[in-house]
Amino acid sequence: MTTLYVSHPAALDHAVHPGHPERPDRIRAVERTLENERFAGLVRVLAPLAEPTVATLVHPEDYVEAIVAASPKSGFVSIDSDTTMSPGSLEAALRAVGGAVHAVDAVMNKECANAFVAMRPPGHHAEKTRAMGFCLFNQAAIAARHARKAYGVSRVALVDWDVHHGNGSQDIFWDDGDVMYASTHQMPLFPGTGAASERGSKDTIVNVPLRPNDDGAVFREAFEKGVLARVDAFAPDLVLISAGFDAHHLDPLANLRLDETDFGWATRKLMELADRHAGGRLVSVLEGGYSLEGLGKSVAHHVDALMGR
Repeated sequence: MTTLYVSHPAALDHAVHPGHPERPDRIRAVERTLENERFAGLVRVLAPLAEPTVATLVHPEDYVEAIVAASPKSGFVSIDSDTTMSPGSLEAALRAVGGAVHAVDAVMNKECANAFVAMRPPGHHAEKTRAMGFCLFNQAAIAARHARKAYGVSRVALVDWDVHHGNGSQDIFWDDGDVMYASTHQMPLFPGTGAASERGSKDTIVNVPLRPNDDGAVFREAFEKGVLARVDAFAPDLVLISAGFDAHHLDPLANLRLDETDFGWATRKLMELADRHAGGRLVSVLEGGYSLEGLGKSVAHHVDALMGR
């Protein structure tokens, strides 16, 4: 069984204003990393273009239609203060959705052991009816709902280690007892959500906030006790990762002090959990990570772990 790598050149066509941290160079950094010969064993596929209706698994139809209608023919359209669309943004976002769904299909159909989807824009800040934080559609959440609908998966765990709390995923799954959303993140920090007291109406929201300057040792202890223990008890049939790498100490948008080995460790821990409960089924979806050096190093350790190294 192999690791699937899902990407598409359309991710480069989601243009942003000069100086914007969520830029096409992020994908180039990932691609450069995975060009190394030690990743030659990856099965590489192009992310398919999802129909907009696929996004209605988590977003209302009128919201999806509004995002489609906002797509400009030239220039930029501001969706909120830090979220914009350019002529290439809609295809990139729909291929991000399509890539996440395809990865779930491949894992559920035993075509691969696990998968990493490297697309942009990211998704975990996109709430049911609100785009924000660089995000248009919440592709990790869509992947979770797709697994439930298409394969009858009983319980899905979505684990988010992005340094920013995934307010969108929390919003989507607040009342969903069949999807556990578990997050480590820095507080205080954008978007201001993610307190430990935010537990969802079915007690399936797990927030483990970290403080500025917390390092890898603090992260590992919090992840093990706060996230892994809860997800283990939930016994998911599928594990999804919102894999943001902006908790790396080189990242310019936050103040945690993780290094790339921490992401490899966390990946292996979730793989062990997936082996125990889910037949190894695990799909990772790229979220943040704004230091190109930190992103590249972190992706290398993440994918090494997925490949069993």
